Amino acid sequence: MHLFFSKRLFSMGKLIFLFLSLFFASSVSAEVVNIGNIELKKAIAEGIPIIDIRRSEEWRQTGVIEGSHLLTFFDKKGKYDVNKWMAEFSEIAGQDDHFILICRTGNRTGMVGRFLDEKLRYNKVSHVNKGITHWIAAGNPTVKPGT
Repeated sequence: MHLFFSKRLFSMGKLIFLFLSLFFASSVSAEVVNIGNIELKKAIAEGIPIIDIRRSEEWRQTGVIEGSHLLTFFDKKGKYDVNKWMAEFSEIAGQDDHFILICRTGNRTGMVGRFLDEKLRYNKVSHVNKGITHWIAAGNPTVKPGT
């Protein structure tokens, strides 16, 4: 009987250890935070870098958020140069710095944000989940790029 309880306690200990390992492993990885216009306004006021990953023709078409960093990720054909982009991006934010990605509707920034979080281990990644189109539709200001 004593042996039965010892084995059961050992198995229970393994189960608890597995549970705690999974809990802490999942909490170590940050996740991309979806934000809307209200959170974006707060971030702008706090000076958190906004990185607009759209193409230059898109910036000219809609304008950009004043003070945002213009750093195209995908070209018109959907191609990208991660090394070139990361070289420029690393001048703006480090792995432990909070930053916000924005594109037209949030699709591209969702992909880039997950890449930065999951593959490169950036810890404070946010993205505007409805993009600049929602920002503009809500009556928020943009400026011409380069001003």
